[in-house]
Amino acid sequence: MIVLTRLNDSHFAINPDLIERIHANPDTTLVMVDGANFIVTESMEDVIEKIARYRAHVIALAYDPSAGDLPRGPRKI
Repeated sequence: MIVLTRLNDSHFAINPDLIERIHANPDTTLVMVDGANFIVTESMEDVIEKIARYRAHVIALAYDPSAGDLPRGPRKI
């Protein structure tokens, strides 16, 4: 799940796998596969980044179940 912000500043979590498309016109609108729409304060780029981090976290857990926290940036090796 990713956490986003509604226009009234309340937060909600959404399953990014159920997002069909994202519009920026000028408000960022998420269109879900069931037709529901959510308008959020984050930019389209920020939402895409949150989705990418979420998916990277899921993949990291598949390789290392003890990797419980979301990755914050590039890891130093």
